Amino acid sequence: MSFALTNDQRSFYYPDTTGANMTRNYLRRHITSRHALAAPGFTLIELVVVIAIIAILAVVAVPAIMDWLPNYRLKRASSELYSNIGFARMRAIRSGGDCAVVFNPGAGTYQIVNGGPDRDFSTAGDNVTERTIRFADYGSGVGYGSGNAGGVNWAGDAIPGDGVSHAGNQVVFNSRGMSGAGSVYLDHQEHTRCYAVTTIMSGSVRLRKWNAGTWD
Repeated sequence: MSFALTNDQRSFYYPDTTGANMTRNYLRRHITSRHALAAPGFTLIELVVVIAIIAILAVVAVPAIMDWLPNYRLKRASSELYSNIGFARMRAIRSGGDCAVVFNPGAGTYQIVNGGPDRDFSTAGDNVTERTIRFADYGSGVGYGSGNAGGVNWAGDAIPGDGVSHAGNQVVFNSRGMSGAGSVYLDHQEHTRCYAVTTIMSGSVRLRKWNAGTWD
């Protein structure tokens, strides 16, 4: 019995060691190694150009971010104050008792305080503080103030120096969700913008912004 070898098998068992074949193998290895050395990558000049572009973008972007950040933080603080006042109102309605937001301009804080076991905010001995918010936590000098609003609100009324027009620096909601009327004014360290959170006697809350000479 005899077996016929294929060309691949013949090359495996009887490798060609002639000069021509060795030359082809050498050229194949040499060309492959040169391709590997020529693999695409970054040159030093390209790297320097990329770094320069990044540096230029950083120089342009940083001042813009520094201008934008205080306004963003002020807007966030004002929106959360608006939401927290609304929360206190809903808390009063659901609990069937008083719930207040107490402002402390001197400390730069405000608190949400419920009426405690007797549900009556006027009896302060058993009142319960649910939340305390510090404006300093927002950064950028966010706090009570009227910015560059000129000390006058949309109705032509003077804005208090401490930024709070609520009687006793507090707004108290009863079980029907009604409250006293007043506003809280916030600004930041640049004093170029102001927000006002206003509560009317029905308990409704509104957020306004002083923008380029007018209240929105």
